[in-house]
Amino acid sequence: MTDQPRGISHLLHLQEVDTSLDRLRARRAELEGGAEAEAARDRLRANETVAGELRLGIDEVSLTMRRLEGDADGFQQKVAGEEKRLFDGSVANPKELESIQAEVTNLRNRKSRVEDELLENMERREELEAQLTRAEQGVEESRKGLSALLGESEEELQHIEKDLARLESERDGMVPEFDEELLELYEDLRRQKKGVGAAALVDGVCQGCHQQLSPVALDHLRRTDGVRRCEHCRRILVY
Repeated sequence: MTDQPRGISHLLHLQEVDTSLDRLRARRAELEGGAEAEAARDRLRANETVAGELRLGIDEVSLTMRRLEGDADGFQQKVAGEEKRLFDGSVANPKELESIQAEVTNLRNRKSRVEDELLENMERREELEAQLTRAEQGVEESRKGLSALLGESEEELQHIEKDLARLESERDGMVPEFDEELLELYEDLRRQKKGVGAAALVDGVCQGCHQQLSPVALDHLRRTDGVRRCEHCRRILVY
């Protein structure tokens, strides 16, 4: 092996530290931005909307039921009135009695249809009330989940801040170990390569892009002074 820049043997450790820092900073930004909390709030709002719509549906059905009950009572009162006339002897004319009987039959039929509609609405209300019970359970679960998440997020942020401080201190202590030009190249590659500027070379495979280097490239690397780089992704290679 030819001479290598100062600190290159520690470059993979620096890469590990930087990767951990990147991950922690991304997670901190996510928590501070409230992405998870906002998603939980969206779930809560959605469940509350469903529950609200179900309550409105129940109110509408209940209003319809009250109207139908009133109609049924009205028909029953009319039936009672017509039957009183039919049987109290106040009407003697056969044709008029026949007309009253027909009206009673008509009223009873109309009352029966109203009662059928009332029964359908009762069943509909029972179904909506069952759905509302489930929706309200969903609202409560969403509310508890949001509350728990906010508490957990705060605790996680505290852990992240501690880990960041530790790793940043470790990184600051490592920086003087590296050749300045090597460090500049590494930082530049990290910006270009999604945070990964250095990778190990294992059995001829770059662990940054996972590509097999050609025999010619491998032979060239063995004979190269200075920084060795992958022929595919151009990251710094560390044996």
